[in-house]
Amino acid sequence: MIKRTLLILSLVIVSACGSYNSIDTFYNAHKNDNQVTAVRVPQFMLALISNISPEMRSLVGNTKDLRYMQFPSATPTRTEYLNKQMNGITGNSFIEIYRKNDNLKRNVVSVREKKSAVKEILIYNNNNLNGSFLYFKGNFDPAKVREMAKNEEFQKLGNGLIEQFNMGTAPTVDQEDKEN
Repeated sequence: MIKRTLLILSLVIVSACGSYNSIDTFYNAHKNDNQVTAVRVPQFMLALISNISPEMRSLVGNTKDLRYMQFPSATPTRTEYLNKQMNGITGNSFIEIYRKNDNLKRNVVSVREKKSAVKEILIYNNNNLNGSFLYFKGNFDPAKVREMAKNEEFQKLGNGLIEQFNMGTAPTVDQEDKEN
């Protein structure tokens, strides 16, 4: 009885620690921070994003979860903190397919594979002023993912994603003056 209780307690602790370093935990912990842009795309809106480019159409067609977050990282302490959090997320279960370190600046593309398919893609960038991540979950062709990482197409997607969501915002006074 005691051994069984200890086993169950150990499993609960291990699973709780494993979920601490997840994209869900990071997203939920920082989405309400000051000067953060956070986008989590529902399934019905993935069709809009697929119009960014033909490459994105082929990638987004297999996406079940898509998130983007941009956050301030203006101090070395903050940058180091964010870099450590991202390393914790990708450290054990992701495979890095691209990494560029320049002091505290980071550009990392990591994937999680299952058999011959890529199931998750995480792109993390931090330039000591701003950090961002782009996260995909679905079923992706590894060759396509590597090609897109090599051609820096994932970086373009973050900008295109924000543009798509800003289309619904009200025009500024300057835009209204130009239209009249």
